[in-house]
Parts: sequence; structure tokens; C-alpha cells
Amino acid sequence: MTSRDNRRLDMILAAAIVAFIALPWYRVRSGFFSFEWLSDFVVSDSLWPGIAQLLTGRWQLLPVFLMLLAALYLRVTRHPGDRGRALINIGVAGLLWMLVEGLSIGMRGWNWSLLEATFGEISGQPAFGAGAVVIGTVFALMIAFGAAERGALKGDAFVLACITLLVLLVAVFVFYPLVSMFTGAFQEFDGSFTTEGVRRNIIDPKIWSLACLAGGNCGVAWRTFFLAVCTATGTTLLGLVFALVATRTGFRFKKSLRLLTVLPIITPPFVVGLALTMLLGRSGTLTNVIEAATGLELGRWLYGLTGIWIAQMLSFTPISFLVLIGVVDGISPSMEEASQTLRSDRWRTFRKVTLPLMAPGLANAFLIGFIESMADFGNPLVLGGSGGVLSTEIFFAVVGAQNDPARAAVLATVLLVFTLSAFLAQRLWLSGKNYSTVTGKGDGGRHIQLPHRVAIPVITVAVIWAVFTITVYAMILFGGFVSIWGLDHSLTLAHYTRAFGISWENGIRWTGVAWDSFWTTMEIALIAAPLTAAVGLLTAWLIVRQRFPGRSVFEFALMMSFAIPGTVIGISYIMAFNLPPLQMTGTAVILIACFVFRNMPVGVRGGVAAMSQLDGSLDEASLTLGASSGRTMRKVILPLMRPAILAALVYSFVRAITSISAVIFLVSAKYNMATAYIVGLVENGEYGIAIAYSSVLILVMITVIGGFQLLVGERRIRRREEKDAAAPIKKEALG
Repeated sequence: MTSRDNRRLDMILAAAIVAFIALPWYRVRSGFFSFEWLSDFVVSDSLWPGIAQLLTGRWQLLPVFLMLLAALYLRVTRHPGDRGRALINIGVAGLLWMLVEGLSIGMRGWNWSLLEATFGEISGQPAFGAGAVVIGTVFALMIAFGAAERGALKGDAFVLACITLLVLLVAVFVFYPLVSMFTGAFQEFDGSFTTEGVRRNIIDPKIWSLACLAGGNCGVAWRTFFLAVCTATGTTLLGLVFALVATRTGFRFKKSLRLLTVLPIITPPFVVGLALTMLLGRSGTLTNVIEAATGLELGRWLYGLTGIWIAQMLSFTPISFLVLIGVVDGISPSMEEASQTLRSDRWRTFRKVTLPLMAPGLANAFLIGFIESMADFGNPLVLGGSGGVLSTEIFFAVVGAQNDPARAAVLATVLLVFTLSAFLAQRLWLSGKNYSTVTGKGDGGRHIQLPHRVAIPVITVAVIWAVFTITVYAMILFGGFVSIWGLDHSLTLAHYTRAFGISWENGIRWTGVAWDSFWTTMEIALIAAPLTAAVGLLTAWLIVRQRFPGRSVFEFALMMSFAIPGTVIGISYIMAFNLPPLQMTGTAVILIACFVFRNMPVGVRGGVAAMSQLDGSLDEASLTLGASSGRTMRKVILPLMRPAILAALVYSFVRAITSISAVIFLVSAKYNMATAYIVGLVENGEYGIAIAYSSVLILVMITVIGGFQLLVGERRIRRREEKDAAAPIKKEALG
């Protein structure tokens, strides 16, 4: 064990030495992995490593150097059993110093006038680069290895390193941006403290007005809250309707209903709004039919909360259905049979037994619908008209003529308070209650069918909504093949040719206007998807299999990022990572980090559910045979979690392509994502190209999802069929 402890420490100290003497301490503008900086490494002082920066007068790096020397001294003079506490202290002190000096010194010197008045002027410093990031990681690993040498978690350094690094990553990419957003509301452009912007916006009647109760217009906060409640209620009810039809009726086409749940999930969020405009807008197909038949002038009724609500119902009902179908199907038939044995009819059984047991699923579906509605950006942007919501108001406060960061921060805080309140309310309501119906005993019963008074209206509503959904998607498909929607409906391929044209002169040339954003989107999504799955499943393994202090707080902090709307994440990332110490705006890294930590909670929950089905004796058997925790995770757990891996890969890939609320703030000319590009097309009135691009994205997502399925494979936990198992034996006997 002593040699293993020394080997671990040697590896991270070697990495620290290389980082401090050979890697650029500060950010490389052209990108570290482009390696263009190598040609100017010697002549450009901004590219020098930490040791050179220290020798040329950046004395804030001296404590970092001394702490590395102290760690080397411990490695040489002390045994693992005697140095654990000292390693922890060095790691904590190193991270704290890098945090303090990074936040205190900016591009132009001290970030706060109080520090300048106290210590005098100081030369500014750029954002941290590869050298500083490696050193910070080494300090974090010192904490983990020091705790392992002191016997924490049975001395399992792999588990402790995973926990430490995950806490560090969540602190950097979830909590630090939120804190930056809150503090940014109280700062002037020169960094001085002020409360004027917050005071002006926090009492703005345009945010909080309740004039709608007297027939006027509500403030944007209450308008958004009302829309979210209506959307959450509607999607939960419709999702329950589809779940009941799929599991508790004899409806012939219920398998087709399941197919409809896939389309909205892989559809870019604003495409539904575009399709509704084509169908029900001022020049929409159905609008023209109704006006011709009735003589009425429908006007602009679609543009406002009504249109946004319809679009959100179409977009989010399938998610509610996927949440509820497992709950409805998972209720033990024995509970319903016991009710009927006690002389209850099917209607009373459904009302008194079945519905109350669905409470957790209904609460989860409502929460998801509420948060998705609050975070929705694409549909309000297309259909909002003059009645904006919080997500669009935040966007226009940042990129519009207002240029008011304080207003954006206040609006983002209001949005965050709404979603976190719903998240906490749901957890408190379900805590301490037991809805378990499936036990270890066999249950051969069958679910009762819905009573006729419920089945008939449920099937009717499901069929009407399914027909409406199919009509909307027919508009999406048709809109990409007509010349000018509403004016010239002649069929054409011009939109697809302009977006994805290819020339064969002197080799293949990607001449379409959409290719640049398409390849960028594919590259970033394919990088973010496995990272998201890896982080989510590793976190799930730690939560389910490991016992450590603060585990429940750790899980709650990770899951809380699910309740943070994408708009809030986008604005907080801009405020956190636009200036030192971590400057990432305009790079691919900030997009990948946003996708990983925005979508991670889904991978965590899927991994927790899958891990709970695996008996802990599997881990124990591997560890008893001498395997390390890392090898057990790689060789035993991961092969049995293939369905969860596939789900995490698919979800994170699809979300990386279809996300817009956070991405709209983070894209740049070099890294322009497909959704942001399509929003630009919509704003310019180029609906045909926008719909053509969206249709191609849908086809690509279906193809890549199939590829993930083939790559991951299936979990094999059954015995082979008898003839398959006997084939090798027979072959050997004959040979």
C-alpha cells in the first residue's frame, strides 16, 4: 500500500512540475490545443510558464511555488501514514490561494478599489491557462490522496479522487456562475459596487405588476409564472391521458401513440412555433380555411401567451408521457384487485386506489413541465409578440438596445427563484411518504381496464391531440418544400440546396450556408454526449455504492442544476467566464461545459435507477478478489449498465443539438450552433431554409441515436439459448 501511495503522489507531483515549468500559465488566445503557441513560446511573455512569470515579477505565484516545494519535501521525508493531514492542508491552501488571487487581480490590476487603496497598484493578469488548470487539479488530488492516506473511505483513493474532482467541477461550472450573476447585478462597468441597477429593476412594475387582476397587463414575472402553471397542468393531464390509453385500454393504435412521443423530443424547440405559424398564423393554412368558411377575421390571436401555451403543450407533453407511463404501468395489480375484492367497482378503484398511487409521477411530470416552460426560449421568441416572458426579456436585456446587465441579473434571479421553489416544494411534498406497491413477492395479476366513463373521453382526447400533432408536423415537412409559405406553394428543393449544397469542382466543396454551423454542432454534441454520460454515471455510482459524509447534500447539489433554467445558465456563464480568472467565452469549451453540467442530472437519475437494480454483492465479489474500485467500475458495473449509458448518450446528444435557451448567449462567429443559426434565419424571415435545416437535424439525430444503440449494444444478463450454448461444444466434439 505504501508503494501505491507513493506512486500516486509521484504522478501528480510530476504533472505539477511539468505544468509549472513547461505549460503556459495564462490563457492562450488561439487555443491551447491548436499548438500554434509553440512557435512563439520563447519570445512572447504572455505564453511563459508559471516559473518564468514568477521570475519576471508576478509575485502572486510565489505561494503556489512554495506549496509545490512543500509537497515535494513531504514526499521525500515522510511516509504515507504521517503526511496525510499535511497533504490535505497544502491542497486546501493551494486552491484557496488560486481562488483569491484569481478573483482579486484582473486584466487591469486589482478588481476592487478597496484592494488598490490598501496594497497599491499592481500589474494586471490574463485568465488562467493550461498550467494553472493542471496545478489546480493537482491541489484537488492532494486533498483526495491525503484523505486516502488517513484512511477515509477505507483508503480508496479512486473514490475520494472522483468525489473531490466532481465537487470542484460543480463548484466551478454551477455555483460559481450563479454567484457571479448575483454579484454582477451590484457592479458598475468599472467594477465598483452599486445598488442602483438592482433597486431600479426590483421594483419595476413591468416585472411585478398585477394589473391583470383589474383587466390590465400583468408584469413579466407573473405572466411567466401563470404560463408555466398552465403548461405544467396541461402537459401533466395530457401525458396522463396518453399513459392511460397506452396501458389501461384496448385501443388498437396505442403503439403508434408511442411513436409520436419521439418526434417533439428530437425537434428543435422553436420549430413547433414555426409550424403553428404556418398553420394558425395570419396567413396560415387553417386560418385561411376558417376565414373563408365563416367570414371572420382571426387576426393575430396566436401571437401571445395563447400561442406559446399551445406550442409548449405540443413540445412538452411527450416528456410528461414518458415520465408517467412507467408510473402507471408500475402500480401493482394486486392493489387494484384487493379493492375490487372489497366490492369496489372499477370507477371507485381508479379514483381511490390507482390515482393516489400515481402521485410521485404526477408531481415529477408537473415539475418537469413547469421548469421546461419557465426555461423555454424558442417558442416565446417566435410566438411571443408583445407579450414576452422572462427568458426572452433576459435575452433582450443582454443583446438588445438596453444593454442592462443588472436587469438581466434581476430577471434571471426571479426565474431561478420560481424554478428552485417548485423543485423544493416537490421534494418536500413527496418526502416521508411511501408509494411502494411492488415487493419481492410474485404478482401475477393484470391491471384493470379503465371504466367506460373514463376510457371514452380519454381515448377521444388522445386521438384529437394526436391528429393535431400529426398535422403540425406535416406543416414542418411541407414547409421545407414550398417556395414562399403563404404566397407561393409551388414545390421546390431550393431551400435544401441553399442550406446543404455541395459542389464537385476540384474536389468536394461544402457550398451550403448551413454547413459550417452543422459541422460545429455535430463536433460539439459528439464531444459533450460521452462526457455528460461519463460524469452522470460516475456520480450515480458514487451516490448508490459509496457511503461518505454529506452524500445527500452532494446529490441534492448535483440535481439542483436540473432546476436551473437554460436562460439563467447562459447569462450566468457570460458573467462568470467573460473575464479572468476563467475566460472561456467564444470558445468550444464553454459550450461543452454548458451541455455537460446542464444535462448531467438526467444521466445521474438514470444511472441511480439502473444501479439500484444491481446487487451490491457484485461489487463486493470483485473487491474481494483484489480488484480496485476503478477496475470494478470498468469491468463489472459498466457492462451491466448499457441501457443507462445509451439513455444518457442519447439524451445528452439530442439536448446538445436542440438546446437554445443557454446556447443563444454562448455562441460566437467561430462556434455557431445550429439552433442559434436557425433563430437568425427565422428573424430574417427565411422560414423555408430554417425548416429545411431543422428537418435535416431531425434525420441526423435519428441516425446517430441508432449508431449509439449499435455502439453500446445490449446488456446480457440471460443465459444463452440452449442451441447457441451447445454449438461450441458440438463443434469441439466433431473437431
